[in-house]
Amino acid sequence: ALNNDAVLLLGASATTTLLGLAVLYRPLVLECLDPGFLRSVSRWSPVAHYGFLVLLVLNLVAGFHALGTLMAVGLMMLPAAAARFWVASLPAMAALSVAVGAASGAAGLLLSYHAELPSGPCIVLVCGGAYIVSILFGTRDGIVTRRLQSAAHLTR
Repeated sequence: ALNNDAVLLLGASATTTLLGLAVLYRPLVLECLDPGFLRSVSRWSPVAHYGFLVLLVLNLVAGFHALGTLMAVGLMMLPAAAARFWVASLPAMAALSVAVGAASGAAGLLLSYHAELPSGPCIVLVCGGAYIVSILFGTRDGIVTRRLQSAAHLTR
């Protein structure tokens, strides 16, 4: 249901984001973890900070055209929040976040096609379901997982 201009905007945004993250990955990780250290050892701190903000705004604008305001923010936040409950390292979290987002997109499009519902809300609904499953059953601090582990410790 997107016109050619919106598809071109999404493609340009995705390409720019991937290239920008490839260039800024290391300084961006340092900027997020310890900005004072990055400022003391490198001049990349403002580049990483403002570069990330530019990429964020670019993706939000592209997402607004494809999904709408609230749906774009949900699709940006929910996969990353869900991935946090499964893995500990940043590269694994980024990879899992991309996988959750892609799988939610595919599943949401299938749901919207078969249920004859709008695609944007269906995609974010599936993302929200993945987040709830992660909260409950995630191997890192999931609610059910934590309770099972504490019950196992009590029986020992």
